[in-house]
Amino acid sequence: MFEGTFTALVTPFVQDHLDEAAFTRLIENQLSAGITGVVPVGTTGESPTLNNAEHHRVIALAVKTVAGRCKVIAGTGSNSTAEAVNLTVEAERLGADAALIVAPYYNKPTQAGLLAHYGAIASAVKLPIMLYSIPGRCGIEIGVETVVTLAERHPNIVAIKESGGTVERVSQLRAALPASFEILSGDDSLTVPFMSVGACGVVSVASNVVPAQVVALVNAALAGDYVTARKHHFHLYPLFKELFVESNPAPTKYALSLLGQMQPEVRLPLAPLADSSRARVEAAMRQTGLR
Repeated sequence: MFEGTFTALVTPFVQDHLDEAAFTRLIENQLSAGITGVVPVGTTGESPTLNNAEHHRVIALAVKTVAGRCKVIAGTGSNSTAEAVNLTVEAERLGADAALIVAPYYNKPTQAGLLAHYGAIASAVKLPIMLYSIPGRCGIEIGVETVVTLAERHPNIVAIKESGGTVERVSQLRAALPASFEILSGDDSLTVPFMSVGACGVVSVASNVVPAQVVALVNAALAGDYVTARKHHFHLYPLFKELFVESNPAPTKYALSLLGQMQPEVRLPLAPLADSSRARVEAAMRQTGLR
């Protein structure tokens, strides 16, 4: 279901309001590039700073714009289980194809707490669920045995976005889970090594900026052509790196602004890029042939 390239969409703003025209254009650019799916209101979409009405509107607009031409995986995670349930139920009502649910952040639940948290969400919907483990932001990981138990207990928990940063962890997940359970890279710079040990694609930040190139990288890896996949990787690596020169998605929005696609505006507590960071993003774009 999730094999391929999924773009973790930025949420464009103009004077602190949703820029719906820019968001629609961004999705159309993704579709033209052959993307497998889009992920609105994830981390890259600045979901912590959207109110509920905005959250629902972004998902609804993504579903409407896509109109069945690719998958829509709605970000519906929260560190409140009740809120995550409500967001996921609403995403299902709005027509999303699946939900991406990050591990609860800040409150650091135990693995037993994660089992109960994800169990409550999965039981409230029929929507396919992709777990999202990113200990660097959440302070915890979703343990391998926890993922296995969730997959066994809940047939609609079918995938994980893995942002733990190690190939060993992907190997452990792949060895412990049935072949039908899909693993996706959550880090552009680790997509090739992750796919070499069993991941089937990526939830990408860089594909906001270079969707066709990320699609080509993933498709080459899926075909087992790692010579070509590595060539794409090393060509794109400067961009993969500098899009995280400061907190995501400020660098990505700045890159998109240089391409004339939207304003670089982010919401507080994120701040505009420092001049030195702008120079690094611009240099990476030149290296990648975008300027």
